[in-house]
Amino acid sequence: MTVRRLGAGLVAAALITPALAACASGTGTGTAGSTPSPTVSASGTASPSGAPVAGDAKQALLDSTKEISNGNFRFTLAGAGSTAEGLVHQPSQSAAMKIAIGGPSADLAMKLDVVHFKPDSWVKLELSGPTADSLPAIKQLNLGKYQHLDQNRIKGNRNLGFDFEKVDPAGSAVLTQGITEVRSTGTGAYAGTIDVTKAAEAGSLNAATIAALGTQAKTVPFTAKVDPQGRLSELVLQLPAAGQTAAQEVKMTYSDYGAATAAQKPPADQVVEAPAELYSLFN
Repeated sequence: MTVRRLGAGLVAAALITPALAACASGTGTGTAGSTPSPTVSASGTASPSGAPVAGDAKQALLDSTKEISNGNFRFTLAGAGSTAEGLVHQPSQSAAMKIAIGGPSADLAMKLDVVHFKPDSWVKLELSGPTADSLPAIKQLNLGKYQHLDQNRIKGNRNLGFDFEKVDPAGSAVLTQGITEVRSTGTGAYAGTIDVTKAAEAGSLNAATIAALGTQAKTVPFTAKVDPQGRLSELVLQLPAAGQTAAQEVKMTYSDYGAATAAQKPPADQVVEAPAELYSLFN
């Protein structure tokens, strides 16, 4: 079992990794939203059945992601029985994330507390379930302390590293570029469909999951909300069932733009150097 891209796209990819989803399968509910105003194409042109609408809904969503690139916000991610929350604070070149993958009935459940404070990174693991109990190499990673990561060993490693040039954990800017149809459903609210075939590049979905969706990947329903300043506050993907994977919802939220605080380095007495087994687990 592997965990993919625990870095700038840390949680988003891990949430939908098929192996983890198999350990903690989830189902999604909900609809793509109501339609009080006419559907518009990705270019913002009204459909033949609707009158022209004011503004360009897709452009509004594209613009809503710009503030994310400034790297000062809090975020949450949820999907496939997994949750995550964290902050990115570019002014101090730091980030912190807490992730929970799988539940009490999972073969392998994992909790991670990850801290990046350039040039250092630490991860604290809590692994449980039959798989963790049966594999000593995994079980011994339950050290109860933060494991300091050797930057030379994680350089370029999308599992453990963090790229402060790409600070969005879900790649919302790339995702919104894939919008194929969108409509306004109210003040600051949108719904439509999105082509998620580039979502692996964004860090939002695992490539295998996208492949399993087949042609459905081109028209995944989504809803989105922006705050009063026009900044993205919520993006929800409604993934249809594909293969052995049930339909599921992937939800991302953003808040505290410009008001996040620096991550906190773990206390020195709570830090040990990461063993080789840790790097093997995430490679």
